[in-house]
Amino acid sequence: MDLLFDRQHIWHPYTSTLTPLTCYPVTHAQGVDLYLEDGRRLIDGMSSWWATIHGYNHPHLNYAAHQQIDKMSHVMFGGITHQPAITLCKKLLALAPSNLEHVFLADSGSVAVEVSLKMALQYWHAKGQPRAKFLTLRHGYHGDTFAAMSVTDPENSMHSLYKGFLPQHIFADSPTCGFWDEWDERDLDDFREKIMHAHQELAAVILEPIVQGAGGMRIYHPQFLKGVRALCDQYGLLLIADEIATGFGRTGKLFACEHANIAPDILCVGKALTGGYMTLSATLATKQVADTVCAGEAGCFMHGPTFMANPLACAVACASLELIEQGDWQQQTQHIEAQFAHLLPMLNRFEMVKETRWLGAIGVIETHRPVNMEVIQALFVEQGVWIRPFGCLIYVMPPFISQVDDIEKLINAVVVALQNSQCFQLDGA
Repeated sequence: MDLLFDRQHIWHPYTSTLTPLTCYPVTHAQGVDLYLEDGRRLIDGMSSWWATIHGYNHPHLNYAAHQQIDKMSHVMFGGITHQPAITLCKKLLALAPSNLEHVFLADSGSVAVEVSLKMALQYWHAKGQPRAKFLTLRHGYHGDTFAAMSVTDPENSMHSLYKGFLPQHIFADSPTCGFWDEWDERDLDDFREKIMHAHQELAAVILEPIVQGAGGMRIYHPQFLKGVRALCDQYGLLLIADEIATGFGRTGKLFACEHANIAPDILCVGKALTGGYMTLSATLATKQVADTVCAGEAGCFMHGPTFMANPLACAVACASLELIEQGDWQQQTQHIEAQFAHLLPMLNRFEMVKETRWLGAIGVIETHRPVNMEVIQALFVEQGVWIRPFGCLIYVMPPFISQVDDIEKLINAVVVALQNSQCFQLDGA
């Protein structure tokens, strides 16, 4: 591969053109393994940013893609429909909370969030009560497009420089009670106060259920989510659940909302929807939301991406959900969670470790100092694993098919990093 061209001309996510980070050339992937150009094999601890839950080069997903591409890879969805989209939406509605009846297919997770916010805005406009504010949580993350950024923690370094350009929404304190902690009702106080004072100007509440992902990998108590649902009901507000990272089994439940036995009014899914093969997302809504939106002045929902319901992506998503329907993910995530519960507490002995936490196929090591990305990434590759930390967070979200030895190797690599001070930035750096 022409890595010099890559370094000089290709702008990778969250990197600088002035000081580009080293990129590792992958030639192919199989199962849980990435293969580098020089022949090295890396166990993937990231599921390609949490999407490749079934592993790479899966025969069932490959077959679905090959079958569909011979028929049509894309066709516009305006005025046209096709079987992959129909089958996919049937499967989604069968798996999702039963109150959700309508599916809007989109391109990516960020777009699914944009769609959900537009649904809420049109909902209140149609009711003759235009509202422009959203209530959400600090330490949240909902994507990198502008509306999605506006409901992402404004102090988060990823988006803070856009503060002057984004709508000003309302942020409640994020929960402090961890998933395994004893519930403290005071955790809801700030959220309760803000919804009480602002409910008449709110279009909806949007949050990541149970796990706040890229905003801090925080895993919070289900009772908080249950309390949010009750407050939304009390004040007649829509609840949007962003399950782009948590949907399809990642937390040990099919959807993270199930930990609190609640159902949202609008649900966003993506990432693992196609098993990591192609970009596709969906926003699901109740009949009340959909019908109210369409009864408004516009007479329809005002959104229509070019690649909405791409047939190739829909066909692969159907195959991915067929694997989900078989139910193996339940035992797989239970086994991964059991390993995390055994291995991660042992890391608390290291001076650099602030806290460890886990849920389902999510394992998090929070450190006292931010990582030195270039150094720690090179060390992980030397150890034969692919882990992509950020800030003070080293986390693993491996494919569900990962075996005991795979998880052990991932955690052992983290141990090596924790023993190497060069993997972390100096105090004050």
